[in-house]
Amino acid sequence: MSKIDLKDKVVLIAGGGKNLGGLLSRNFAAKGAKLAIHYNSDSSKVASEETLAAVKAAGGEGFLYQGDLTKVENITKFFDEAISKYGGIDVAINTVGMVLKKPFEDTTEAEYDTMFAINSKVAYFFIQEAGRKLNDNGKLCTIVTSLLAAYTGLYSTYAGAKAPVEHFTRMASKEFGGRGISVTAVGPGPMDTPFFYGQESDDAVAYHKSASALGGLTDIKDIAPLIEFLVTDGWWITGQTIFANGGYTTR
Repeated sequence: MSKIDLKDKVVLIAGGGKNLGGLLSRNFAAKGAKLAIHYNSDSSKVASEETLAAVKAAGGEGFLYQGDLTKVENITKFFDEAISKYGGIDVAINTVGMVLKKPFEDTTEAEYDTMFAINSKVAYFFIQEAGRKLNDNGKLCTIVTSLLAAYTGLYSTYAGAKAPVEHFTRMASKEFGGRGISVTAVGPGPMDTPFFYGQESDDAVAYHKSASALGGLTDIKDIAPLIEFLVTDGWWITGQTIFANGGYTTR
């Protein structure tokens, strides 16, 4: 199985309404896929509707699903709705995440719980549901962060909550491999999206732009092709976390 024809394949994307997820939704639709597009809150509704309109304008088919995925039943409902509409799921991608930049000593219990719910719990149960419900030879990818390879402070709950996803990815790849399912994680550098700027001062933004060997922040247009490769021709890569950040961090 060296190539995957995306025509009429079903791609399910958590956080698929905007930013990187929105770009992936558009790109997969242009290649003939059917899209199941999740978004979390009303603040993302307009952008998600625009993404769905773009999907349909490209000749694709898709639907929107709104839900808080920290409630595991909503992950189950999302997968079940896609199966109900399209008969199965071939690719599942989780782009959901939340950043908190804060000193260790100032972080509250509530902030810790929220960060681990969004960045770790959602990832775990998304992978679990994909393992149960992806078609044989399906593909599964989770977005993590290049901070997993960084030596820095202030991101303890963000990097800490994303770190377990590396282990989830390795173990799921072993458990799901018998059905031909590949499981990967991608760690972008700081991405040039609103997701990034809300946490950073102007000085920090300038630093992040200068820190990568190739210069500048990560452009979602440079990350999307890697994810598309991993869930198509790159299916033989499994159990791996790939750092794609222009030389921002490395191992």
